[in-house]
Amino acid sequence: MFHFPALSFFLILISFPRILSNMDQLEIETLFKIMEALSSDQDWRISHPNPCQPGSGWPGIECKYSATNNHFHVTRLDFGTPPNPTCKNSATFPSEIFQLPHLESIFIFQCFTQAPTRIFIPPNEPLTSPLQQLSLRSNPVLIGTIHPQISTLKSLQILTLSQNKLTGKIPVEIFSLSSLVHLDLSYNMLTGTIPMEIGNLGNLVGLDLSYNKLMGPIPSAIGKLGILQKLDLTSNSLTGTIPSSIQELQSLVFLALSNNRLHGDFPKGLIRLQNLQYFLMDDNPMFVSLPVELGQLKKLQELRLSNSGYSGTIPSAYSQLMNLSSLSLQNNRLSGEIPVGFINLSYIYHLNLSRNLLEGVVPFNSSFLKRLGRNLDLSGNPELCLSQSEADGVNVGVGVCGNSKTSSLVGPLQKSEVPPLHCSNLFIINVGFLFLTFHQTLCRG
Repeated sequence: MFHFPALSFFLILISFPRILSNMDQLEIETLFKIMEALSSDQDWRISHPNPCQPGSGWPGIECKYSATNNHFHVTRLDFGTPPNPTCKNSATFPSEIFQLPHLESIFIFQCFTQAPTRIFIPPNEPLTSPLQQLSLRSNPVLIGTIHPQISTLKSLQILTLSQNKLTGKIPVEIFSLSSLVHLDLSYNMLTGTIPMEIGNLGNLVGLDLSYNKLMGPIPSAIGKLGILQKLDLTSNSLTGTIPSSIQELQSLVFLALSNNRLHGDFPKGLIRLQNLQYFLMDDNPMFVSLPVELGQLKKLQELRLSNSGYSGTIPSAYSQLMNLSSLSLQNNRLSGEIPVGFINLSYIYHLNLSRNLLEGVVPFNSSFLKRLGRNLDLSGNPELCLSQSEADGVNVGVGVCGNSKTSSLVGPLQKSEVPPLHCSNLFIINVGFLFLTFHQTLCRG
């Protein structure tokens, strides 16, 4: 009696090696050209003639088998640091990546370090690539402008071009990529303004344009990014006020606007950002009172408003921020007493109120003072003092009440004199397959 199922299984087994090594010849030739442009670790054609074959040992490559055409296809490539292929000194940007018909993700990290190269896309050639993630990060000699034709990558969900030497304006065409979930152009030398067309990216969860040379106002269209969780515009030259439309970003968890030229009153609608956990806005010429509304943002964990010319008293409402772990208000012109309720902030471990005009008796008991230790700085407030009963063995930069010799006599610093902050914490949001990593958190002066 014949057992046909067993016979079929045997035929599949003996043909399996042929299936494993089966790749489209044009696709494999394109892959070898990419390897030759980037890496000289080995002769890839000789070492790995069948790169998608399981067990071939080709690092930094992922393939998928398609039963439709009986072929394996390259879907992901990683370059730059071991165990992935490292890059040669003469590595240049391989435009052939856009010709791999099934490539979904490519990561090129610390690759272009010697020979200057540019993002090159063949002109007048529409891109039909299914690329979903393009990451070119930490490449010190990746120069030139961002190619507008990137906008033809209609499947793109994550575009990371951070820590390169890219120049010029952000091309408006990028904002037609309606599938984008994460856009990171940080740590480049981009100029011009943030285009109003940014409001077209309705699926955006993370936007990072920090550490560039962008100018002009924050566009009101930013309020159209309704599911945005991270907005980082740190260290540009942005001017004007915070747009009132920012109140529409009710999913926002991380907002960083530090080191710009923003000024004036905060929008009243800021109180609607009830999911906000990190608000970093030091080093701006605000010259207004501290916004009372921030005391209603119950999820805040870090609040940084230092070196920005704030005056008036510290709102007692800030005592209601029970999740607060770090508060930086140093080098302003704040007056009055420290809110008594601060002693109830049970999670706080970093508090800097130095170099203001605060006065009166420090309202903290010895337990609070010892818990914060060196992470509490009250220096530079001449009229502030510690009660004698709490002063023993404590050094927070102020003297003992009634002892004029130990009063703090340091005035507010000029911006150029402010010591750098030392940051130590990392904050990560998991959005499905996407991890948004925020590095600017929990800093110590």
